[in-house]
Amino acid sequence: MDVLKNQDPELYAYIQQETERENNNFELIASENFVSRAVISAMGTVLTNKYAEGYPGKRYYGGCEHVDKIEDLARERAKKLFDADWVNVQPHSGASANAAVYLAFMNPGDTLLGLDLSHGGHLTHGSPVNFSGIQYHPEFYGVEKDTGRIDLDKVRDKAKAVKPKMISIGASAYPRDFDYQAFRDIADEVGAFLWMDMAHTAGLIATDLLNDPLPYCDVVSTTTHKTLRGPRGGMILVGNDGENKLGVTARKSGRVKNTSEVLDSAVFPGSQGGPLMHVIAAKAVAFGEALQPEFKEYQQQIQKNAKHMADEFKNLGYNLVSDGTDNHLILVDLRNKNLTGKIAEESLDKAGITVNKNMVPFDTESPFVTSGIRLGSPALTTRGFKEQQFSDVVKLIDTVLQNPNNESTLETVKQEVQAICKEFPLYDFVEA
Repeated sequence: MDVLKNQDPELYAYIQQETERENNNFELIASENFVSRAVISAMGTVLTNKYAEGYPGKRYYGGCEHVDKIEDLARERAKKLFDADWVNVQPHSGASANAAVYLAFMNPGDTLLGLDLSHGGHLTHGSPVNFSGIQYHPEFYGVEKDTGRIDLDKVRDKAKAVKPKMISIGASAYPRDFDYQAFRDIADEVGAFLWMDMAHTAGLIATDLLNDPLPYCDVVSTTTHKTLRGPRGGMILVGNDGENKLGVTARKSGRVKNTSEVLDSAVFPGSQGGPLMHVIAAKAVAFGEALQPEFKEYQQQIQKNAKHMADEFKNLGYNLVSDGTDNHLILVDLRNKNLTGKIAEESLDKAGITVNKNMVPFDTESPFVTSGIRLGSPALTTRGFKEQQFSDVVKLIDTVLQNPNNESTLETVKQEVQAICKEFPLYDFVEA
């Protein structure tokens, strides 16, 4: 950092400001986490210099003998972590991984059946403003108004009616686990491929704290951050007999290809150019960390903290979508508190508590306002927070939401937040 400080002090100052924000605020955005020093170190290496289009042993550039070993290491660690038969670690992001899945399994105009974004789904699962909803024909299932949970009988009825080429599972704001066997049965009944996007819950799945999609799905995609606690990036996995299921998609060559060939081609050259080798190295580091016994203890604490946070909010009279959580996040419906998600997010931000406004099922507000907030436990669990600290977090959030426009209250809470953060230092190896 000293080199950057001397050469580009303006940029250096901005980085320091962000470091200070992360160190001194409660980070509760469910899709965010804090990576280890080793992950940060791997990303800041000379590997950023290397072009390596293609795959290990089959590159389009010379000088790849060392980065080949790095990518192979990342792939082998990921396969071990998820008990997968095949992995591609090159996707730049979760959205990039999903784009490759579509390219491999579907033709433009084919029908996708996925979870509605307004019911907790994801932008890349058919939203009309996203490529997935522009290039393909999206149909949606949702959650029930009274339970906040997916009714699989209704998913089956919808699948029979729309006959999708592929059914997607996975969400960005669904607090419950998924029944993959039931989804597999539905997919088989209508002749659809089954895809799970486990971006949010990959860490919990890797440690057997949530159901495993790999034995049931034709393909699984994920980000490598969030609960997995790696660098920002994506990955695609295939497990069990998935290798034998995809021959029909080799439509251009006229040759039957297996799943790995088609998916590899869908990533490169289908949807990306050169891989980011410094990020792949950081993924390898994160997968290595996730293979250690303490990683399961960490994931268990993430889950405990989320459940405890849910109970604390319910004790204070807040309504939670699905009345709780199985995973790392909760979705708070603020309508009974006469608040919008926008007001809550802005007020909490002033008090040093970072959340995101979020649509709740059957929301009456626009996506720019929303009726809810989404909260996740991973980042503060990384800092060392346990149930007692999450009790304090909820109390401070409640104080703000009861007084969202009281500047004195917001400042008092901010000071309390900073005091707690000092007890749980984050990046003490970075100047702030």
